[in-house]
Amino acid sequence: MLTADFDYELPGELIAQGPLGQRDQSRLLILDRSSGAISHSTFSRLPEYLAVGDCLVLNDSRVIPAKFRAFRLSGGKIEGLFLAESDGVWQVMLRPSARLQENEALELAGYPGSLRLLKSLGRGIWKVRPEPPASSLEILESIGRAPLPPYIKRQTNTDEPTDKQWYQTIFASEPGSVAAPTAGLHFTKRTFRRLKDKGIQHTYITLHVGLGTFAPLVTEHIEGHQMHQEWFSISENTAKQLRATRASGGKIVAVGSTSVRVLEAVSCNQELTVQRGWTDIFIRPGYEFRATDMMLTNFHLPRSTLLVLVCAFASRELIFEAYQQAIARGYRFYSYGDAMLIV
Repeated sequence: MLTADFDYELPGELIAQGPLGQRDQSRLLILDRSSGAISHSTFSRLPEYLAVGDCLVLNDSRVIPAKFRAFRLSGGKIEGLFLAESDGVWQVMLRPSARLQENEALELAGYPGSLRLLKSLGRGIWKVRPEPPASSLEILESIGRAPLPPYIKRQTNTDEPTDKQWYQTIFASEPGSVAAPTAGLHFTKRTFRRLKDKGIQHTYITLHVGLGTFAPLVTEHIEGHQMHQEWFSISENTAKQLRATRASGGKIVAVGSTSVRVLEAVSCNQELTVQRGWTDIFIRPGYEFRATDMMLTNFHLPRSTLLVLVCAFASRELIFEAYQQAIARGYRFYSYGDAMLIV
């Protein structure tokens, strides 16, 4: 399929630049795959569209404050984004990076230490080592900022202090993501109470969202895209709960593309099993879903693997019709935007 088939025009004013005052007051578009019907509601009414015995699957990955600032000895300012850590060595993206040299030390803004540049991996990505040695979480919790996606504009020196709170689900517990699993941002304690009162369950998986989530499709055909790897985990309790949901006739409701990717990656002959590891599953039209019955998602960027995934779950025609209705009605798009429930 052509990448151009997954493009659309979005007015810039519909790109949400910040969260709503109340998470569950975002709008909710409901798309029925069987009938093609589209209706409009608010997220606080989510329980009305689910049934007793259904089970929501949420990604409990916690966003780390991965953005940081550093300085060259010459005084030049560097913007950094932490990507990963292994054996005390970090992978980071540095901007600007053209003049950086191996073995150079960058002073960390707000922290009594530096980053030693070990090796350039290309495209602004470097292997670095903190001096003195310290864990990435220790340093970043001290000086890091919320790793907002590039379409959310903030003044460099006046970052919104509330982004650390709002660009995080209320149930996040496992640190490791450098981007939020945004479909979960709409949930509140009130939402969970209403779901419980109706007899709707929920459980958790973990998938640490990586930088590749922002990578656009650049190949002419989507089949030529190389999907990035992300670390995931699904526990025995979660797998058992989801098998019981299916056995009792309930539906598995994946909250976000990250939950979909985990569920489909671990499914085999419609059996869900405990696993952990890395997945580069690329779900595109023609894929046969094994474990996902319904999907809750935000509105995604054009030419993105996320948009391709939701088109695989419904159909390109239905998704694009839903997107056009959302645009016409002034829905808010992307990370801090509104939500869609595909049933």
